[in-house]
Amino acid sequence: MRIDDWFLNPEERGNPMTEIDSRRSAGVAWTEGNHVTFLIDGVSYFTRLAEVISSLEPHDEVRFTDWRGDGDERVSGDGTSISELLAIACRRGVDVRGLLWRSHSDRFAFSSKENRRFAIEVTKAGGEVLLDERVRRSGSHHQKMVLVRHPTFLKGDVAFIGGIDLSHGRRDDTEHNGDHQVIKLDPRYGHRPPWHDVQLEIRGPAVTELDHTFRERWEDPTPLNHAGRLRSEFSRVMSRDRVARPLPARLGVPPTQGGHAVQVLRTYPSRRPKYPFAPDGERSVARAFAKAINRARTLIYIEDQYFWSVEIARLLARALRRQPQLQIIAIVPRYPDKDSKLSGPPSRLAQARALALVQNAGGERVGIYDVENEVGTPIYVHAKVCVIDDVWATVGSDNLNRRSWTHDSELSCAVIDSELDERIPIDPGGLGDGSRKFARALRLSLWAEHLGRSADDPELLDLAHSSVLWRETAGELESWRSRPDEGNRPLSRIQLHEIDPVPFVSQRWASLIYRFIFDPDGRPLQLRLRRRF
Repeated sequence: MRIDDWFLNPEERGNPMTEIDSRRSAGVAWTEGNHVTFLIDGVSYFTRLAEVISSLEPHDEVRFTDWRGDGDERVSGDGTSISELLAIACRRGVDVRGLLWRSHSDRFAFSSKENRRFAIEVTKAGGEVLLDERVRRSGSHHQKMVLVRHPTFLKGDVAFIGGIDLSHGRRDDTEHNGDHQVIKLDPRYGHRPPWHDVQLEIRGPAVTELDHTFRERWEDPTPLNHAGRLRSEFSRVMSRDRVARPLPARLGVPPTQGGHAVQVLRTYPSRRPKYPFAPDGERSVARAFAKAINRARTLIYIEDQYFWSVEIARLLARALRRQPQLQIIAIVPRYPDKDSKLSGPPSRLAQARALALVQNAGGERVGIYDVENEVGTPIYVHAKVCVIDDVWATVGSDNLNRRSWTHDSELSCAVIDSELDERIPIDPGGLGDGSRKFARALRLSLWAEHLGRSADDPELLDLAHSSVLWRETAGELESWRSRPDEGNRPLSRIQLHEIDPVPFVSQRWASLIYRFIFDPDGRPLQLRLRRRF
């Protein structure tokens, strides 16, 4: 298998779903020789993050980007918070820099105060954390990355990227009893909402590409907040009139660490003033997905917070019609995070329309599920994961919606393992790719958690019958619910996803709010008109 048959290449042309830039950038580059591990759920990620940052020495570097940061979020078993962890590192002489999204107001259930407080705490300790609003109006910086570099020990460099913010609500484990530091969701998620998410730990040359992404944003000379907007004194000092300290000189490329090829994928919108590193925006996340879906033959497995874009649903529907053996299995949250009278109808209506397109194309080959913990409380699925044919896997910050593919800043990594999984001699996709260890291990670990089975269960290895397995497993839990006194509850956590219908009288206004507020389009006009990414 040629790795670039799967990865997006800057020279690629001819795919009707893509518009490829001829230049080579961090958003299309891929590197071999990396070692990538996955960290499922917040406890495993925060534990590793605390271990790595606690071991840093003077002149080592920490770089992070985030959508939301709660400085008091505990990241270790002894109760150390993320701001304390970074402040202690600063006092040891570690160079700490961060870019937090300058969030919309807390009045609209965002995190303006929390992000500002986190920035102040780390900056007072000697680091430098800036609030970054260099996005389209109503947009956000959604990238979630922590990068650690060692000037004298490049082999120790590591990057963490994925869907997990440094904030409340995320520190959950595979039991899914929720984070003690709760975040407010729809009441049906309980007083301590369970939370499912995934992060990657990456070592090797790909760290340089991720470092490049941070530097591009940090060194962007555009004012950090929108011109003409009234700000508090803190905002003035911390953003527009503040000149960020220059970053130290670029470090070398970390040595080869393993057999994983990694492609750094990003989204930036088309905006004014233009990004100097992406003058027409960047949509390599969308383009890579389009190529990977086009190569899918047996199974597309998805975990997504939204799954509500018609454009993406059409892409999946075409793949289902083109490949009669292709199956799609996805898990999504049971309810929107905010399912009020105003915010609920737009998201429910959009998801219903998108899923109907996919299900009409694939019939029983498509299964959409949500998950719950052992006491029946729904688990909020915040993960952004896709595994195709046990070969290609991606984890990052982007959701399957137009906003993530065109409008907000996003950061993801696609991974292909150079080693075949010797347990499975067959070729799931029928394209000569075989079965790759990383993608298969990620899928098996997630399925083991959701289906209540061992990752070594032979039934999980059989991709051809995945739809049947999931449908029957969900049926077992549903049967038990109707007769709870007959035996123990099945270990499975999945149920078929059902969407509360939106009344006809609300559909028109819900559609408009969805289109312009929930899922806006950040592409240049010519690409919108041509329906290309």
